[in-house]
Amino acid sequence: MDYAKNILETIGNTPLVKLNKLTEELPCLVLAKYETFNPGNSVKDRMALKMIEDAEADGRLKPGGTIIEGTSGNTGMGLALAAIVKGYKCIFVISDKQSKEKMDILRAVGAEVVVCPTDVAPDDPRSYYSVSKRLSQETPNSWYVNQYDNPSNAKAHYESTGPEIWKQTDGKVTHFVVGVGTGGTISGVGKYLKEQNPEVKVWGIDTYGSVFKKYHETGIFDENEIYPYVTEGIGEDILPENVDFSIIDGFTKVTDKDAAVYTQLLAKEEGMFLGNSAGAAIKGLLQLKDHFTKDDVVVVLFHDHGSRYVGKMFNNDWMKKMGYID
Repeated sequence: MDYAKNILETIGNTPLVKLNKLTEELPCLVLAKYETFNPGNSVKDRMALKMIEDAEADGRLKPGGTIIEGTSGNTGMGLALAAIVKGYKCIFVISDKQSKEKMDILRAVGAEVVVCPTDVAPDDPRSYYSVSKRLSQETPNSWYVNQYDNPSNAKAHYESTGPEIWKQTDGKVTHFVVGVGTGGTISGVGKYLKEQNPEVKVWGIDTYGSVFKKYHETGIFDENEIYPYVTEGIGEDILPENVDFSIIDGFTKVTDKDAAVYTQLLAKEEGMFLGNSAGAAIKGLLQLKDHFTKDDVVVVLFHDHGSRYVGKMFNNDWMKKMGYID
């Protein structure tokens, strides 16, 4: 009989799916690495399990312990699924700009959720970075995950996502395009693909209000670039250790409006019910069209599922209120 021994064994080996209508203007083949097929409906399941297993192996996470992390929602979901199977408690700190659905889903899988204000500096004691660290210091037998600087994050994608893309494209992949938040996905996948073929180009999708693009191009961390934005899961007001800028060939920035509109278009034009960062990724890919030729095979990674955004990007009242649609 063919079955998984538990839900964690279903992580990975997600399909590549050809994009058709939204990419008609492009000369190349565009394939989506469709990460919503993971059991927690996002790419973050991969690194969540890897970070837990590595912490168990070196004793940072002990039996009966409490896992504490600041999350946009998806890493929390991956950590929660692994915690259920392995017998840990979870406390997740989330910023108030994240969708209500994400908070509800985390509570549904037994996690405690602490909500913090978005519009504060990273070192503000109210920020979700600061609150996560404080809770880990106050909670006995706890482990602070710190996905931004935890090397197991990028390692998970070097060991699984990258090899899958190489194998699924029969080594023909020429470009990898993905939204950048913690940096684990772009750095891990990019490192693996460039080791197989140094000519592979790696492009990051950034958002306005984030520091990545300017820092990559100039080496300057410009605080004037930082301001609140709506797009979830990508962009940062810090420089995570998992972002390996040497692997990234370039960034393109996508507006909040374009990310939201293209999230709807993916559902309506391609039948792909995906999250907000997928809208940003496909719009960013279209902005890069001059970089592609007819012989190219472009893989774009879609992070998470549309069910986490039904009150926002898939709600036309919300879209109108934001000025994104008439």
